[in-house]
Amino acid sequence: MPTTTELTIRLEDRPGTLGRVCHALADHKVNIVAFQAARAEGSAVVRFVVDNTATARKALDNEGVDYQETEVAQVKCPSRPGELARVASRLGDADMNINYAYCGVDPSTSTPVIIFGVAEAGQAAVILDRTAAAA
Repeated sequence: MPTTTELTIRLEDRPGTLGRVCHALADHKVNIVAFQAARAEGSAVVRFVVDNTATARKALDNEGVDYQETEVAQVKCPSRPGELARVASRLGDADMNINYAYCGVDPSTSTPVIIFGVAEAGQAAVILDRTAAAA
């Protein structure tokens, strides 16, 4: 599977902020494919992959939400024991450090998707493609 664009935003750590941003995306017909949210230094860091990055940018801009774009590697995995171990080990075998990871679901097939934040997303995508093909 190819690389994809991840959007990262920082939100105030208070009730309703994530919901507001998600509603803005939904109002623009943007589907969130995968996301991760965590508290960090008095705010929340939210990473997500969407089905339409250009429209998501417009929605975030309209809300006045600053965002960063990062290229990340993604792989579709069957939902069975050991799949995360298998794909993570392949990256480790290639001496690639996983900075972070999170999951989502491919909207067209309902197959689990794992997103990997790594230094070399393109190289990781090649490794993950080979790993997925061998499954």
